[in-house]
Amino acid sequence: MGCCTGRCTLILLCSVQLIAALERQVFDFLGYQWAPILANFLHIIIIILGLFGTLQYRPRYVIAYATWAAIWVTWNVFVICFYLEVGDLSKESDLLTFHVSQHQSWWSEHGPGCIRKEAPISGMAGLESHSYVSVVGCAVEYQYIEVMHSAVQILLALLGFVYACYVTSVFTEEEDSFDFIGGFDPFPLYHINEKSNHLLFKQTYLPA
Repeated sequence: MGCCTGRCTLILLCSVQLIAALERQVFDFLGYQWAPILANFLHIIIIILGLFGTLQYRPRYVIAYATWAAIWVTWNVFVICFYLEVGDLSKESDLLTFHVSQHQSWWSEHGPGCIRKEAPISGMAGLESHSYVSVVGCAVEYQYIEVMHSAVQILLALLGFVYACYVTSVFTEEEDSFDFIGGFDPFPLYHINEKSNHLLFKQTYLPA
């Protein structure tokens, strides 16, 4: 298979997905988003598995990657709904941190153009060491940055799913065609050897 085939395209897609997943993992770590961290970790493992299967002509690994791509699309749709507050979801909740902390997305305080201001809380006992943090001047609200991240992940996953299905079908067809011409069939070799042995046997009994 040449360099312009679906296999090479899938390898390129897996590489891009791996870079995008690592970038997202870094910022989720900075924001202590434990649910996305776990999901990203599984995503990275499956991408590596799919990349290995594509390089080594292992259709089962590619099928596993395609199955995960569908699950990954579903997860990112949920993340988009979470940050856009669809239904009863609220971006202010601690759902993505497993209710362990009140941390929000790292982009909520460090987005493009954001200015972070801290003001000490005074007049309340026991809170002198705490500060009120306000963020102003953001060019893009953090929820839209998270939505764009998820949208890119969905696009890559859909492309990966399509090409994984195509590559799997190509691998299967190649295996079937190889079996058809006797690639794994020992009988043609047996019959050839049997025929040559029979000719040699006849030659030994030819009259002088």
